[in-house]
Amino acid sequence: MINEHSILHRPFGKGLEVGVWKMGSASSTPVTVEKKPELLDKAWRNVMWDHSTRTDLMQYLHDYKPTIDSVPQARILLIGQIKAGKSSFFNSINSIFHGNITSQAGAGEMKTSLTLKYRTYQVRAGRGGQPLAFLLCDTMGLEATDDGGVKIEDIENILKGYVPDKYQFNPAQPMKADDCQACSTLALKDRIHCVVYVIDVSTIGILDQGMNMKIDEIRKRTNLADVPLVVLLTKVDKACPHVDKDLTKVYHSCYIKDLIYRAGSSLGIPPSNVIPVKNYYDEIELNDTCDILLLMAIKQMLNFADNYFENCEENTE
Repeated sequence: MINEHSILHRPFGKGLEVGVWKMGSASSTPVTVEKKPELLDKAWRNVMWDHSTRTDLMQYLHDYKPTIDSVPQARILLIGQIKAGKSSFFNSINSIFHGNITSQAGAGEMKTSLTLKYRTYQVRAGRGGQPLAFLLCDTMGLEATDDGGVKIEDIENILKGYVPDKYQFNPAQPMKADDCQACSTLALKDRIHCVVYVIDVSTIGILDQGMNMKIDEIRKRTNLADVPLVVLLTKVDKACPHVDKDLTKVYHSCYIKDLIYRAGSSLGIPPSNVIPVKNYYDEIELNDTCDILLLMAIKQMLNFADNYFENCEENTE
């Protein structure tokens, strides 16, 4: 039933139409109609889309070191539903630093998670180069049912550093306590320093109750561990035809901006923690625009990891 405060949105057409409807005795008719542009004249986040920006970002990530000497690499945990693009994100970042499209982590369109093991992936500075000072940690996909996907308890164990690389997930039960190695005394270098919740933009607003409950529980546990949470919005090119045509319009698109704010609101984080990207999927060559969005995402994740390190240093003083 529609009341007089109901708002109707139509994403695309000649403009974003917002109509306020009023109930009448015979029919409901719009009283006022406000048209909003699909594209902003000025980008609401400033990005220089040139090759020098890509070069500067790569140099920043190449030179990056955690602020705590005892931590050789910042650990970034990727979580999210199946097919959201977790493994594809690592492959995309890896491709940029290799200089060609790579597919080290399994990625695809299967109905169940292709990632069955906990994997900590290093990104190297070129083919045969030295590992960079961050790790991308990939998990089994989240599923709404209790007996499917990665367990919340396993995610908590990963946050604390208990889960080793190549650990085989068991959707039926989480890792047993006696499987943990010195659970209460693990060093800071083994813990997760930033959590990234990966969301396919097409799924925003249509999650069922079971998935929403799991997401809420993950958010509570990251908060308890004081680990910063970032949202990575994937497949933004498929959400807006203007962005599909020209990726540099991502921060001009009113629809993408709305999705970023909605994602932040649903997870209780500011929009500055929400980052849109396009992973490499069917391309066979790299391009600067796609690279810049991906590299900016990693840089932002590392900035948040640095915040975590600063908090750890303050707590030990």
